[in-house]
Amino acid sequence: MRRQIIRNLKSRASQITVWQTATGAAIFLAALYLSAMSIELHRGLNTSAYDFGLYDQGIWLLSRLNSPFVTLMGRNLFGDHTSFILLFLAPFYWVVGSSSFLFVVQSVSIAAGAIPIFLYARRRLASEVYATIFAVVYLLHPATIWTGLENFHPDAFLGLFVALSLYAAMESRWKLFAVAAVLSLSVKEDVALVIAPLGLWIAWRKNQKVGLVTSVASLWYMLLAIFGIQQGINGVGFRNSWRIPFGGPAGFVKTIFSDPMQVVSHLGSESRPYYLFQMALPVAFIFIAAPEIAAIALFVVGLNLISTFYYQFHIEYHYSFVIVPILVFGTIHAVGRLAEKFRVGLVATCVATSLFSAFFWAPLPGSRTSIEYNGSKTEFVVAAHEAMGKVPDAAVVSAFHPLTAHMARRERVYAFPVPFERALYGTDPFAAGDALPFVDEIEYVLLPKSLDQKSAQIWAKFADRFQITYANSWWVVYERL
Repeated sequence: MRRQIIRNLKSRASQITVWQTATGAAIFLAALYLSAMSIELHRGLNTSAYDFGLYDQGIWLLSRLNSPFVTLMGRNLFGDHTSFILLFLAPFYWVVGSSSFLFVVQSVSIAAGAIPIFLYARRRLASEVYATIFAVVYLLHPATIWTGLENFHPDAFLGLFVALSLYAAMESRWKLFAVAAVLSLSVKEDVALVIAPLGLWIAWRKNQKVGLVTSVASLWYMLLAIFGIQQGINGVGFRNSWRIPFGGPAGFVKTIFSDPMQVVSHLGSESRPYYLFQMALPVAFIFIAAPEIAAIALFVVGLNLISTFYYQFHIEYHYSFVIVPILVFGTIHAVGRLAEKFRVGLVATCVATSLFSAFFWAPLPGSRTSIEYNGSKTEFVVAAHEAMGKVPDAAVVSAFHPLTAHMARRERVYAFPVPFERALYGTDPFAAGDALPFVDEIEYVLLPKSLDQKSAQIWAKFADRFQITYANSWWVVYERL
């Protein structure tokens, strides 16, 4: 029996090709780099309450079977986004004590998105060489790399889940598609803006019933999540209409008809055209030759361009990541639709533009783009970890926001100046100026020795209620008298 198992393993190993090995190596190196770099960023205090600490606290609370009310933002974890995929991570918190765990999961999820891309390209283009190339194009896309290094976001799972949904749809593997689509929607409610168009494509090209059910079900879930689950948890309606220009959705639609040039001017402002260029250049705009797959991303691209929120139309932030696997699939589809004699030239062009984009826009070793960050051995970082070690694990704490990313695994932790003054807290995160009613429940405060003027003024109102229990050259720990 044992010999038979060994023979089977040797037989399978002998079937692994050079290009499969190369793809596996690229995926491993991408996951390793993103993991190592994001962990170093975290250890160097380059992460914060938003957007790492809130997820770490929420998942930790779930792992303790508590309500995931995240005190770092003053909202329930699922009232912010219906990221139910995070439920699957909670059991790991029973055995993994390191806060670096989330960064490893994020990195592996992003890198694994190359697997469905490889499988689809191999079948579509009948070439493992091309399949490896397009897997690497996905891994080197600037939006892919930036997402892996931007704190932690559930959106990272979309690299794998959306790519798997696309692959299953192309191959008409409907059971796999159902699982992948449900997992995609579990990442975030607005992923329906990708799954619904994908459903329409399926109805057009593959299976009408499956496609229409997919579109209707995904849109129904998005509405349920926003106006049912989130509103039920928060007690208030949709909170992001402020991102739509001209006074919200109704005002935007009205402006399209009443003053279309104003809309055109908005779409051409603040480097939005350059953002489109950066997103499409890594795949050499090839998807335009047969755009039906790439068009699945049209709603997300459109919303990112329309938005007044800076993060949405810059590749350095996670809002762009869901577009990347769709563009790569769209490019593979387009290459497959064109005459075979053009393939070598098209793929070679894509290699060139991908390397160019990675060199100029992705924070990779040897590239023109770099991330300025504090190293984990920097003196004030080491001092911060010493100061955090002086605060009891169960204490109610208000701390300087980068420190909260390391102190989130407790029931109550707040990012200073909360609760001494409201800031990015509650169902209306823009409300500011008032001290919150539980200000007298804070047991410890951890602040830098040197405060900016506004923070110093806030702290001066409450400092006499606390005594210093520890201080070093950089940080001070205060305990309530």
